[in-house]
Amino acid sequence: MKVMLLTREYPPNVYGGAGVHVEYLADELARLMHVEVRCFGNQDTVNGGVRVKGYAFGKGSFAHVDKKLSGALDTFETNLETLSDQVDADVVHVHTWYAHLGGILAKNLYGIPLVHTVHSLEPLRPWKREQLGCGYDMSSWIERTSLQMADGVIAVSEGTKADILEHFDIDPDKISVIYNGIKVEQYHPTTDTSALEQYGVDPKRPIVLFVGRITRQKGILHLVNAVRYINPDAQVVLCAGSPDTAEVRAEMEAAVKAVRHEGFRNLIWIQEMLSKPEVIQLYSHATVFCCPSIYEPFGIINLEAMACRTAVVASAVGGIKEVVVDGVTGYLVPLEQLHVAPFEPVEPDVFSRDLASAINKVLDDPQLAESMAAAGQQRAREVFSWSSIAQQTKRLYDSLVK
Repeated sequence: MKVMLLTREYPPNVYGGAGVHVEYLADELARLMHVEVRCFGNQDTVNGGVRVKGYAFGKGSFAHVDKKLSGALDTFETNLETLSDQVDADVVHVHTWYAHLGGILAKNLYGIPLVHTVHSLEPLRPWKREQLGCGYDMSSWIERTSLQMADGVIAVSEGTKADILEHFDIDPDKISVIYNGIKVEQYHPTTDTSALEQYGVDPKRPIVLFVGRITRQKGILHLVNAVRYINPDAQVVLCAGSPDTAEVRAEMEAAVKAVRHEGFRNLIWIQEMLSKPEVIQLYSHATVFCCPSIYEPFGIINLEAMACRTAVVASAVGGIKEVVVDGVTGYLVPLEQLHVAPFEPVEPDVFSRDLASAINKVLDDPQLAESMAAAGQQRAREVFSWSSIAQQTKRLYDSLVK
């Protein structure tokens, strides 16, 4: 069997969980079948049995179009480019809306089954309109079309499956729940502190860590506001870059400035996306990893922290509730939401205080922190294996091809 994976992200161009997912899934599937990855970029490699080819994105064809719309049009152009080479796969598997059109066309043109992994859902990310303008309507349309046409849909959590069924008219029988995973051979504790020293983080003091993009989905502004209530002996390290829009970056800058102006000097903001080894160092030396997401289909980043033996405090949303065991591997913080303005806490300051309260419980009890860290590492290793995920995915492919 041969599978063609279509994705925007693939190393070295990875900025989110979907890119991490495709990288490790491709590696494990290559032990079971032929794997070809077509992605956005200029890659042209064969490594470990995975054939990877990148296709140019943003070539300037739509330079005279409104910038918010040009991103969507550039995406469609690259999708067509991914089909400029002959397709000889038995199944096409798409990841995120950026690659859905290529999968739809491959299914129609070559008569092969289409598999669609749901990493997130556009109806649950209304803030994307800030970034894409009416291009958000296009991304929503292409996602809906791909889901309806897919022969098999993979939800990365039970919560994601429930969201799919709530927002789309899809046969539940064609949805399979297959979790994301973690490569524990790579994500494990390290004693190296060079990255911490480079960015001014003291490894001898308690550390509260955030890693992720600056986007409303990740809830980072609520963690910045929580700094006011977090134990002042702890360093709050925000490894946060790649803002969705200039507006959300400006909000982030204003929030950080306000906290520092009030005298809270324990906030360290690393304004770039760090390398994997550097992030692993931060995970390894953090006392608490905080994931304040207001929407998260799975939350692979929590698994990364757990695998590096770190307790996790996370909002109780989506797939996070299936990864973090409340009171065992960390704490889940309830998040109240408004129906009229989705995905913002009813009382933002209450949510920030609740985050801080859970974080402080871990900071103030080293024995509890160690217990949660150990339990989290064990859970990451035993439950979320990529080899198991690849086997489950292959079984789905087999059922569709036959």
